[in-house]
Amino acid sequence: MTAIRESAERAANASRVVRGLEGSKKDAVLNRLAALIGEHEESILAANAEDMSAARDAGLDGPKLARLELTRAGLETMRQGLRQIAEMTDPVGDVASEWTVENGLNVQKVRTPLGVVAMIYEARPGVTIDAFSLCFKAGNACLLKGGKEAARSNARLVELAKQALAEEGVPESMIELVTTSDREEIKEMLKLVGLIDLVIPRGGTSLIQFVHEHSRVPTVQHFKGVCHAFVHEAADLEKALSICTTGTTSAPATCNSLECVLVDAKVAEKFVPMLDAECKKLGIELRCDERSAGLAPSGVAAGDDDWGYEYLDKVIACRVVDGLDGAVEHIQRFGSDHTDCIVTEDKDASERFCTRVTSSCVLVNASTRFNDGFQLGLGAEIGISTSRIHAYGVMGLQELTIQRYVVRGSGQVR
Repeated sequence: MTAIRESAERAANASRVVRGLEGSKKDAVLNRLAALIGEHEESILAANAEDMSAARDAGLDGPKLARLELTRAGLETMRQGLRQIAEMTDPVGDVASEWTVENGLNVQKVRTPLGVVAMIYEARPGVTIDAFSLCFKAGNACLLKGGKEAARSNARLVELAKQALAEEGVPESMIELVTTSDREEIKEMLKLVGLIDLVIPRGGTSLIQFVHEHSRVPTVQHFKGVCHAFVHEAADLEKALSICTTGTTSAPATCNSLECVLVDAKVAEKFVPMLDAECKKLGIELRCDERSAGLAPSGVAAGDDDWGYEYLDKVIACRVVDGLDGAVEHIQRFGSDHTDCIVTEDKDASERFCTRVTSSCVLVNASTRFNDGFQLGLGAEIGISTSRIHAYGVMGLQELTIQRYVVRGSGQVR
């Protein structure tokens, strides 16, 4: 038996215990882990420093290094997230709907854990704690395959999670860390139907495609975020300027940062120069199509590859479009079903945009950066699903459960 199968079997066995845990027991584990992260902050940062040093030596680029790095402030946010999840309502057993049929059968639609969730992700050690805490609170076990760049950081965080579980008398194998980077072994994991119930890949295009091609287990894709802002003819242009620029500068390496600004042709002559000047001031590279290039002295010419590209950097593509129809057509062609927004004071236009753009999150007069579990009032998240199945958009506690039917009768037969 291979090491991956053994890990999956341990997780599957633990999931049968975890699914029946009282909410108070789960909350105790999460609060204890928050405390342990504070107590062992120095060792976590030391492990991460080793990962960062190795990553720099290997030539990892700036955005990836930013995602890999753990800081004291980041660890405090991690602790806050754990405590926040502990305070949230346990979704397991929640009755989503209920009715009684003519023969007297009482029918309930009830939330239940998935079982074992396998997460495959890149150099984001924070995902290790997010995945553990959300899976555990939702009554699932988790099998975690983090990026090799974060190996030391992930191992230390998992050690602390196992310690918190053990101290509360919960099977430590509720969380299992997969350390191999061998593609053939990962393929084996993706074939463990019956042991793994859901696979969630979170990372770049090549990772998503690899999982999609080889997995026999159901998957929820957390694909790239190619996010658009459409500046409509009825937009407040100052509001639009702030939304478009801060959507990139606030956190360029995140999946909900802005990639492309679509400008209504009716306001292009006024807005594009404003955008160009602000981008120059903020150090954002503006890549312009033919229609916007002449209006942006500091811009550079966009190539064919700039449309539908996730920069993860201080870069914005700009295209002039013919009204709402032109914006929707562009998003349908080049979007990634992640996050798109419209800036307009025309309510009818905003409603038409929200109806026709079918991304996992659409916003009106607000930054794409708000497509985030915490910002939307959902607490922590495991990622943002771009798969149109049971979970589409931010995946929080409820999205890590499924609904089943519980029927109660009094002897009815058929």
